[in-house]
Amino acid sequence: MQTKRMTFSSKWLPYALLAPQVIITLIFFIWPSFQALRQSVYRQGDAFGIRPPTFVWFQNFQALFVDDLYLNSLKTTFIFSVGTTVLSMGIALLFAVMVNRMIRSRDSYTTFLVWPYAIAPAIAGVLWWFIFNPTLGILPYILDMVGYDWNHRRNGNDAMIMVIIASAWRQISYNFLFFLAGLQSIPQSLIEAAAIDGANRMKRFWTIVFPLLSPITFFLMVVNIVYAMFDTFGVIHATTEGGPSQATTILVYKVYRDGFVNLNFGSSAAQSVILMGIVIVLTVIQFRYIERRVNY
Repeated sequence: MQTKRMTFSSKWLPYALLAPQVIITLIFFIWPSFQALRQSVYRQGDAFGIRPPTFVWFQNFQALFVDDLYLNSLKTTFIFSVGTTVLSMGIALLFAVMVNRMIRSRDSYTTFLVWPYAIAPAIAGVLWWFIFNPTLGILPYILDMVGYDWNHRRNGNDAMIMVIIASAWRQISYNFLFFLAGLQSIPQSLIEAAAIDGANRMKRFWTIVFPLLSPITFFLMVVNIVYAMFDTFGVIHATTEGGPSQATTILVYKVYRDGFVNLNFGSSAAQSVILMGIVIVLTVIQFRYIERRVNY
């Protein structure tokens, strides 16, 4: 079947339709990226503008990789990203499998599970801050009954667990939709054939269902890592502000703290360039994987 070819009555109409998106991209993406690249090779002058910025080549980048605080932030970001990705994807896959088996009320459950994605990261952080609050929260009260003294204000491990749960909770809805769509696209004849051959439910899942979900799983893994590295700033800022003792200071929050709090714009710009590079690498890996799957 041939697709209908669209034609425009005016040759300027396509450009007019694209212009708003191009302008937004230039103003909010291209221009800030260019400014970050430019500032990353300068050392900021004094706060009063008397001494101009100094061109220092790559000294800002060299200083980062000998800075213990930045190296600790890299380690914290890795732990936080892996924890958020594994937790959100694991729970989403579990919910998707459970909902996919339902015949009745499937749409209702899907609607309820999608709602948390509409909540802003900062609001999600505040909700879980109240739940884990050592004075007011219900979870510290329950944990105290089993002998665990929860306090994310002075225990870095508790703080990390709290921000991981808060960040993963909001992302579960996004992952759930993709997993559910993937499960519904798997031919039931394959699963029925395996059941006739004697494979139990768990074996059918790990040998048939999960391998067929691998493209979606890889896509969600990249998306969740990017989400954990960037979109969780609101969660960190609303709950722990990077504490206690830098225990939850991920890379994107360190960029904010060094740039907007400490006014060290050169180092902050260099950190943002490194983050930009990480995202570019992840995006290239994702597109290479998708391209290989399509060609295969």
